[in-house]
Amino acid sequence: MHTITLSIAPAVCALSLGFSLASASSLPRSAPETQGVSSAAVLDFVRAADATVDAMHSFMLVRHGHVVAEGWWAPYDAQTPHSLYSLSKSFTSTAVGLAIAEGKLSLDDRVLDAFPEDAPSQPGDHLKAMRVRDLLRMSTGHQTEPSFGSEPHWTRAFLAHPVPFKPGTHFLYNTPATYMLSAMVQKATGSTVLDYLRPRLFEPLGIENPIWGTSPQGITLAAMA
Repeated sequence: MHTITLSIAPAVCALSLGFSLASASSLPRSAPETQGVSSAAVLDFVRAADATVDAMHSFMLVRHGHVVAEGWWAPYDAQTPHSLYSLSKSFTSTAVGLAIAEGKLSLDDRVLDAFPEDAPSQPGDHLKAMRVRDLLRMSTGHQTEPSFGSEPHWTRAFLAHPVPFKPGTHFLYNTPATYMLSAMVQKATGSTVLDYLRPRLFEPLGIENPIWGTSPQGITLAAMA
């Protein structure tokens, strides 16, 4: 059994959602029952997770905008930065949603239109039809994931990859598709996804100095952090 530090009463501590972590004291704390949550049920969940899930790091439960339970499995704590891996895709899709809300992007914007300089000499109809919504749903029409390898122009490598299916009809888990969303946000806003999200998401959440790598093109990696 691992050592678990769990709080189920109002407290002030740090947010542990990833990147570099910082004070999240602005998030209100509440006793679980005040928000209609059973403390006993929370403890049962934590015990079950500890017994059945390999390498639990942390847990936070939010109800009605209040943190009602939070905890860390030793040696982790609220101040320890965490790599989010593909969870960072959620932050990228949030950036897309914000850019759409600000009128800088549309779900129906065509991917090829954003990168004419990287387009193949004779793009196929499926590539021409690929839109932002297809990237978000990972229904780009690819049969295999594009590979960037040593190619310094990742957008060019993505657009050069075969698209045998009509976009929107074939699902494939596609990390490069999320990278292209990052590239499109940067094209539309003039900021990397990291910088675009700082004042809109990270700072309001109390996440200071998030660390997110960039591609050789200077584009936020989007699907890996």
